[in-house]
Amino acid sequence: MSMAKTDPQSPAPHAADSHDLIRVHGARVNNLKDVSIEIPKRRLTVFTGVSGSGKSSLVFGTIAAESQRLINETYSAFVQGFMPTLARPEVDVLDGLTTVITVDQQRLGADPRSTVGTATDANAMLRILFSRLGKPHIGSPQAFSFNVASVQASGAFKVDRGADRTRTVKRTFTRTGGMCTRCEGRGTVSDIDLTQLYDDSKSLSEGAFTIPGWKSDSFWTVRVYAESGLLDPDKPIRRFTKKEMQDFLYREPTKVKVEGVNLTYEGLIPKIQKSFLSKDKEALQPHIREFVERAVTFTTCPDCDGSRLSAEARSSKIAKLNIADACAMQISDLAEWVRGLDDPSVAPLLAALQRTLDSFVEIGLGYLSLDRPSGTLSGGEAQRVKMIRHLGSSLTDVTYVFDEPTIGLHPHDIQRMNDLLLRLRDKGNTVLVVEHKPQTIAIADHVVDLGPGAGTAGGTVCFEGTVEGLRAGDTVTGRHLDDRAAVKKTVRKPAGALEIRGASAHNLQGVDVDIPLGVLTVVTGVAGSGKSSLVHGSIPAGAEVISVDQGAIRGSRRSNPATYTGLLDPIRKAFAKANGVKPALFSPNSEGACPTCNGAGVIYTDLAMMAGVATTCEECEGRRFQASVLDHRFGGRDISEVLAMSVAEAEEFFGAGEARTPAAHRILERLADVGLGYLSLGQPLTTLSGGERQRLKLATHMADKGGVYVLDEPTTGLHLADVEQLLGLLDRLVDSGKSVVVVEHHQAVMAHADWIIDLGPGAGHDGGRVVFEGTPADLVAARSTLTGEHLAAYVGS
Repeated sequence: MSMAKTDPQSPAPHAADSHDLIRVHGARVNNLKDVSIEIPKRRLTVFTGVSGSGKSSLVFGTIAAESQRLINETYSAFVQGFMPTLARPEVDVLDGLTTVITVDQQRLGADPRSTVGTATDANAMLRILFSRLGKPHIGSPQAFSFNVASVQASGAFKVDRGADRTRTVKRTFTRTGGMCTRCEGRGTVSDIDLTQLYDDSKSLSEGAFTIPGWKSDSFWTVRVYAESGLLDPDKPIRRFTKKEMQDFLYREPTKVKVEGVNLTYEGLIPKIQKSFLSKDKEALQPHIREFVERAVTFTTCPDCDGSRLSAEARSSKIAKLNIADACAMQISDLAEWVRGLDDPSVAPLLAALQRTLDSFVEIGLGYLSLDRPSGTLSGGEAQRVKMIRHLGSSLTDVTYVFDEPTIGLHPHDIQRMNDLLLRLRDKGNTVLVVEHKPQTIAIADHVVDLGPGAGTAGGTVCFEGTVEGLRAGDTVTGRHLDDRAAVKKTVRKPAGALEIRGASAHNLQGVDVDIPLGVLTVVTGVAGSGKSSLVHGSIPAGAEVISVDQGAIRGSRRSNPATYTGLLDPIRKAFAKANGVKPALFSPNSEGACPTCNGAGVIYTDLAMMAGVATTCEECEGRRFQASVLDHRFGGRDISEVLAMSVAEAEEFFGAGEARTPAAHRILERLADVGLGYLSLGQPLTTLSGGERQRLKLATHMADKGGVYVLDEPTTGLHLADVEQLLGLLDRLVDSGKSVVVVEHHQAVMAHADWIIDLGPGAGHDGGRVVFEGTPADLVAARSTLTGEHLAAYVGS
């Protein structure tokens, strides 16, 4: 890779130019088996391999993690104390690293106050613009922020001048914020149904509360009300006086003593708002979310009409638009509006804002608006929003690391993403991409293929070289790179239809469509055309719909596939029955936990600003259980050996012989069906990729009683070879009498559909209409839409 010329007259290459490779030797992070590779700098390298083969472990867990750790170490010990501490990856040599910028699929914060505008610099620039040019002038940029409340204060304080001379100084303080006082900048107001919180015919001592998790003996919740001295614990709530009711529901935080312990008493309504309503609804546990949906109704704030801003902030305008109007506009339209502004006093600001908005359009997110809550973005959209700040960056010789940047992109949009990746490379950066789509693999300068299998069967380099070499090589990826699914010759006949009439959620323009039942329906269209709005937001409430979206699975390092799917319950019961003991003994989070590590299997040592160290617990040797628990066996295995099994092994183990457990076997079959046979039952959820989490969610929902399955891009994170298995699963679901609706861009899934609904023709207000309904063969024959053209090119007709 040396750039030296071969001309004999040219001087010898400079020593500084000889470092043209990132060298990795002996990487052993997660399932990597002593991987050694050399990655060319200032080139585009794509990492491929089946799901679970170790791509993310190599790119994110080794290269990116070590680069970040080394950068953090350049700061002072004081500053490092405020930074996340990173352990050194398990690798022998990492040489030639440059600064790494990771653009992953982690969702943007789902805080109710976070929007697309606040997550980028666009809102900050707009606020400055309005504070300078807005008429009438109402104040500083803070006066246009829905996260800043208006404050007024006045008072006096004494200044000590020594020798008995003190002076009293009076001060007043005002700050004008833009927050709507009614909804506190959230855009929605919540109304709480008190009948869902307590049974007013009972007294507090009789257990009146019906809030999940509020047990009658809980010191922090129930007893603080009953023993505060402010309320009569033995009087039914319906007989409370007006004063007692006010104290019970709305009292400000007050210090009270309960059994000699100082506690804070707070009215029930503010307590519920803080503990349940300040969190993102999707992040709550299922039973808590069910309670919130039952007890709380959310409506648009009547004072600010959902804009989150005060009347003063909305009164200041530039060219007939206030800041709320600007944020509600589609970004592509807002970019045009900003282009029309011409004021020399803010010329640099206008140029910077214009660049940011044009970056949104260029990256294919022109259909969003700045007031869109960031928690509603898909993983692919969130990743592209993060890319925006890097597009105009002056940095070069940086390593950019992308995790499947084509997720959620229509084949038409993938070309645009490819151009952006190549642009970053051509500026002199190293670009590393984890990817499955052949369109993006095709533009690579260098390919690293990991495998051959997943989990313990993966973790080795199967191929390293050019795309042509990969095609010719005998690896799983090479063999499937040119796979093309044929359009179905015969399609299933629908058994009825799910009628959607006048759908107008988000950008849908009064869509009327019939989704056929009893068949495989694919809803497609460019990113932002309204697919999710149609299938998630418009299907009639009465239909028995099981929706598997791309929402993140929240899970601690104690959660694993066995606990998440409910698999551990039948396994614990089977162990308990076989040994005549309690099921709780077989839970590492309960009675059976190793007392030294509390069932974590490792002991975490905090080393202040240095990376914390996780050492395997010496008492249980990482097995997580007390030694006495491991004496109890079932089918010749102890519980820790069962948790160490892969799904495929466990399916065999619990399927026949003395360990036969039908309840466990059914769950394991579903996990194998969705392509997770390589996962080990005890693997922490925090180590799973986005695609693996989504398929784990799909496996848990497959047992639900419902007639219609709605799946949002189930091919996310799936290797070309695994898509075939997913199609088989979808076929089995349909053949068992279910209706399956899939939002998908993958051409193999489109070709396999019985019916296609194509939305478009563009994104945002240029979309939201049905541009095609029919069979895949008709779509290919007509070639009347973008999807039709790409599908026709894919199937080679």
